[in-house]
Amino acid sequence: MSQIRLNDVTKEYDGRLVVREAFLKLREGDRVGLIGKNGTGKTTFLELVLGRQEPTSGTVDVSLGTTIGYFSQFSELDGDLSIRQILSGLFAEVHETQARIDAIGTQLAEPMDDTEMTRLLTEQGELFEKMDAIDGWGYENVIETVLTRIGFDDARSALPVDRLSGGWRNRAALAKILVQAPDVLLLDEPTNFLDLDGVRWLEGWLRTFPGAVLVVSHDRQFLDGVVTRIVEIENHHLHDYDGDYSAYVQAKQSRLKMLEKQFAHEEELLAYEQAASSARREAARNPDRGLARKLADIKKRQAPRPVDQVITAIYDGLRVSNDLLTVEGLAKGFGGEPLFSGLTFSLHRGDRFAVVGSNGSGKSTLLDVLTGQTEPDAGRVRWAKGARFVSYNQVYAELDLTDTVGHAVNAYPDSLAFTATKKSVNRFLAMLQFSDADLQQKIGTLSGGQRARVAIAQCLLSGAAVIVLDEPTNHLDITSTQVMERALTHFPGAVVVVSHDRFFIDKIADTLLVFDGSGTVTQTAATGAL
Repeated sequence: MSQIRLNDVTKEYDGRLVVREAFLKLREGDRVGLIGKNGTGKTTFLELVLGRQEPTSGTVDVSLGTTIGYFSQFSELDGDLSIRQILSGLFAEVHETQARIDAIGTQLAEPMDDTEMTRLLTEQGELFEKMDAIDGWGYENVIETVLTRIGFDDARSALPVDRLSGGWRNRAALAKILVQAPDVLLLDEPTNFLDLDGVRWLEGWLRTFPGAVLVVSHDRQFLDGVVTRIVEIENHHLHDYDGDYSAYVQAKQSRLKMLEKQFAHEEELLAYEQAASSARREAARNPDRGLARKLADIKKRQAPRPVDQVITAIYDGLRVSNDLLTVEGLAKGFGGEPLFSGLTFSLHRGDRFAVVGSNGSGKSTLLDVLTGQTEPDAGRVRWAKGARFVSYNQVYAELDLTDTVGHAVNAYPDSLAFTATKKSVNRFLAMLQFSDADLQQKIGTLSGGQRARVAIAQCLLSGAAVIVLDEPTNHLDITSTQVMERALTHFPGAVVVVSHDRFFIDKIADTLLVFDGSGTVTQTAATGAL
């Protein structure tokens, strides 16, 4: 039986069409991945399912008694309670039952007649059975397992939620959803703030979750590990594909080839039709004159240049020296605890370093030390003369919200937009899904994902010898991530990236810096085994 059904749903938002004539069924056990480009309305679609927004037409039906849990990438948790207290509060029935059992135990220690003792013992037995039925004996283990796997230690899990950073607040919200275990889970980018171990654990948990899951995610390997169906929002319609993300890629390729053939036939027929119409008009004007009708040569349409050609045209003029960075005996810690020590490595033209490890192990701190945002406790960071770097996180944080997209991308200091041809730059920006209209928009009016694309475009076009990225895929859609991957592959300089996105790391990295969480960092070749 369907737990949630969308029947011929159309949604317009602020006069803009989001989705048209959508049909969707979510049944118990379904694992559906919802994908689409930034700005196509994925979050709006989740809010339709949740009932927070009403469809312009059509209906959203939820079966009676179905409970829905919603995780947003922008946490809605706040208050003075800690996440441990919030999770404990979800087990009100367990606490009430346990309180009554404790009260009966106290009463049984007092003198009483046989009738009263029999009554209390009978009630106690019934309460024990109830605790078994509601799994009341193991709820603390459930809470502890979820908090540990998502990365909370004892100190952080005891802090008031209001004192947590945005990322940790998001994890707290995810912990609450997982402990609640509703009938239907709606998850909006649940892996953004998890480390690799946390993502793997979440994959395993979702595979055994008995309810239905509808997840928005750009993490392709996570989708491969969790979903059995992909629904893509494209051109305001839902397109349904059976299987995981890899199956979707193959199925969509087949679909596009079929549409291309179909379109070619339709265009050829239209060309014949247009020629016939022109002939009829000409014959009406000059009936005595014969017409030479010509079929339009549809193959003269210039095909788009391959993605790699567009990117290499951008980087043709970028010259990068071989030696870029030397790190010797680097150490950094906080509160007397070392995050890393004795770290030594060098960075050269063409290197692709991925920094991986558990949350809190020092990965982002390393990037801060390399880029001069934080001073090391020991050791030194020596950039080669003339070796300029660009930091994605700094660029994103310093975006001028009053500036237009086009100006921000093209006016970045030493931008390749000044050395590459305008045609190449425009094609590159088009691949990153910036239309002419988008380039005129103010950055302050953009969504988080769209701003991330602006920052990525600035970094890729910056002309720097080294690009430093901290979780760059977190707010990008899959298409933008794929373009970024191709650009980083052809980038002639070096790349240092912190990421938990295994698919991304496998395609980009040749070297891993693995943080073990106890101060040790191991340098190893990337083998695709993450």
